[in-house]
Parts: sequence; structure tokens; C-alpha cells
Amino acid sequence: MEHITLSFPASRTSSGKALAGVVGSGDMEVLFTAAAGETLSIDITTSVDNSTSRWNALFDRLNLINGLPAGTLVIHDFGATPGVARIRIEQVFEEVSHA
Repeated sequence: MEHITLSFPASRTSSGKALAGVVGSGDMEVLFTAAAGETLSIDITTSVDNSTSRWNALFDRLNLINGLPAGTLVIHDFGATPGVARIRIEQVFEEVSHA
């Protein structure tokens, strides 16, 4: 298991908490807690070693498309494909944007 900590500038704010995925589902679980500030802090535990560049690329792309909200994102990854990872992350961001 690898532990990755990332931080990105946030360009929008939201409120509330959201959960997507199930930790025992075989892919991933994403928990997001919105917070005031200008940073998205990301804490990833993954079964895929040496994947920091993949996660950086995913968040760079999400930032370019919609911007990133301020808060804390906790990801428990068990080998999800990049497509599934993106869907789960976008799900929690969308849920808090409607709170």
C-alpha cells in the first residue's frame, strides 16, 4: 500500500460532505469535506505503487475542466481504473455543489 498526499489550489467553494463508492467494492471510496480556504488537500491510500504521477495528472485535468473546490479529499483506492477514479471524484464534487 502506498500513501500519497497532494495539494492543489482551489478555485471554488462549496459546503457539506459527500461519499462515493464503497471501500469493500473492489475499486475505490472517496470522501470529501468542503472547507473555507483556497486549497484542496488530498490524502490517497492506494494498492497501486508508484502512482503519484497518475494522480497528479488526474487532478490537473479535473482542475482544467471545472476547477477544484476547497476542502479535504480522502481516497481509498484498491486498483480502480483512472476512469472510475475520475467518476467517483466528480460524484462527490457534484454532490456538495448541490448542498
